Amino acid sequence: MNLLSSTTVFSFYTMLSRVLGYFRDILIAIFLGTSIYADAFFVAFRLPNTFRRLFAEGTFNAAFIPSYASEKLKSKAQGKRFADEVLTLLTVGLLTVVLIVEIFTPYVVYLIAPGFIDNGNKFDLAVDLTRITFPFLAFVSLSSFFAGILNTENKFAAAAAAPIFLNLILIFSLIISYYFKLDYALNLSYGVSISGLIQLIFLIFFASKYYQPSLVFKKKIRQKVQFFLKKLLPSIFSSGVIQISILVGTIIASFQSGAVSYLYYADRVYQINLAIAGIAVSTVSLPILSKLIKNKKIHQANKIQNKSLELSLLLSLPASVALIIGSDEIVNALFGYGSFTEDDIEQTSLALQYFGYGIPAFAVLKIFANFFFARDNTMTPFKISSVVVIINVFISVLFFKQIGFVIIPIATTLSTWIGVLCYLYILLKNGYLRIEPNFYTRLMKIVFSTSILSYVFHYSINYFAKNLSYSGDYKILYLLFIVIFVALLYFLICYFLKVFNLRSFKTN
Repeated sequence: MNLLSSTTVFSFYTMLSRVLGYFRDILIAIFLGTSIYADAFFVAFRLPNTFRRLFAEGTFNAAFIPSYASEKLKSKAQGKRFADEVLTLLTVGLLTVVLIVEIFTPYVVYLIAPGFIDNGNKFDLAVDLTRITFPFLAFVSLSSFFAGILNTENKFAAAAAAPIFLNLILIFSLIISYYFKLDYALNLSYGVSISGLIQLIFLIFFASKYYQPSLVFKKKIRQKVQFFLKKLLPSIFSSGVIQISILVGTIIASFQSGAVSYLYYADRVYQINLAIAGIAVSTVSLPILSKLIKNKKIHQANKIQNKSLELSLLLSLPASVALIIGSDEIVNALFGYGSFTEDDIEQTSLALQYFGYGIPAFAVLKIFANFFFARDNTMTPFKISSVVVIINVFISVLFFKQIGFVIIPIATTLSTWIGVLCYLYILLKNGYLRIEPNFYTRLMKIVFSTSILSYVFHYSINYFAKNLSYSGDYKILYLLFIVIFVALLYFLICYFLKVFNLRSFKTN
């Protein structure tokens, strides 16, 4: 297996999904802007979508893959038995959660958007839309189970491609709503749940080659499954700390008009890089890392850990610099149309800039958590993540009145960097990570390449400033040209400096 090539496959489909997601969001920005309908839909979508990210973007796999791989090493029958029992418990649990939320939706909306209570129309709209979108949670969580089966077999393409259906259906619903003068927010909400069902069917089909699902109801839960369940909750919390922080931010931001939308659009931009630098690398490396540690091949496991960290920084550092330097131009080119005003651009770009400072931390946090998950240790990441969330909430609440919603990305970035330092200290102290001598040399080469990128990117956006203005007709094309040119230059420099080639990321 090659870490870079597998990550490239995963990243290709992820990027395709994110590009479609961008088109989806630009249509939402045009038709809904930052209106009460946009705020209500984003709140209704935030909760199930947060669970999608928690389950589908490696969190469920972090607990499931090591246990499932361990059972499969004993025999295929053992692996299937374990998977069947987990699937049964997951199905029952998810149906129960969806039923409870459907009954008590007003209370759920109040918990995640308490600021809406002062606006009766917005609150009622959010409740109605949440009831429509919430079944998506069950579909996408079950989808993550079948994605875990595929990832254990080192098959990453189908799982990475599944979210494409969500964006295609939402784009289609917006276009239909426009032509037939229908309710945009309502049709978007229906599209969310329909896409979840399609994703589930899609992944069941591809996983059927390796696993035939069966529901097995037993009075007593086996010890192996109990051990998995004990790992699952800490895994969800620790792997999804960024998503939990954003959810908390949404709750706080609901007290400021338009802030939920500003954070949503900023989140959409920086998540593109996080999907590659953090989620893709951690998802691809976890199965092989778990198997090597189970077989006590610690030297090879440590090599993968070093390469995972290096690849994550190779991808996240230039993105961080680009978002810090060009946040205003990026938001303007991506969303500056229709109902999305220049003031909306200014507020969203401010949030994106502060998120930009945290991009390397967001990515590395997922990589570091993997080093514990592969060892069946979910409690240490859970404790660190608890500290991160507490610090985040404390800073956000303390300064929200004085600074406004922008404190949320500041707090998220600051608390995540603290979490990274905690991880690094514990990893080195326990001997879970040994930094190889050539890692520091390669890191300096990455920093050098990033510094050249930052200069060229800054010069480029200034040179095309008029074309990237709010009134620019082809600003998205100019931005794409700049990004593609600078990215190619960066990887070309990295290639000549021998930090970017297939051979250096070979893991077998």
